[in-house]
Amino acid sequence: MSEYEHILDIYAAISAKTGEMVEAAKSSDWDRLVALEQDCRALIERLKGSDAGAAVGAQFVQRKIKFIRKALADDAEIRKFTEPWMTQLEAYLGHARLEHKLHRAYETDLGS
Repeated sequence: MSEYEHILDIYAAISAKTGEMVEAAKSSDWDRLVALEQDCRALIERLKGSDAGAAVGAQFVQRKIKFIRKALADDAEIRKFTEPWMTQLEAYLGHARLEHKLHRAYETDLGS
C-alpha cells in the first residue's frame, strides 16, 4: 500500500466514524458519541503526521475532498442533535447552581 493510499484510508475511517457519530447523536447515545469522538480524534492525530501535503494527483485530491466534505456535513448533522441537549444541560446546571447558592445563603434544604 502506498503512503497516499494509507492517507486516504485514514480519511475514509474518519468519514465512517463521523457517520457512526451521527447515528449515536440521533439516538441520544451520548456515551457512545463521546467514545466515537475520541476514536475520531485519534484518527485525526494519525493523519496529522501523515498528510504532509506532498504533490499528489487529482484523483487523490478529489477523494480527500469528498471525505472532508462528508465529515463536515456529519459534523453539522451532529450539532443539530447535540446543541439542544447542551442547552438543556446548561439550563439544568444553571438551575442547580442557583439552588445551591440559595441553599448556602439561607442555610436551608430547598428540597424539602
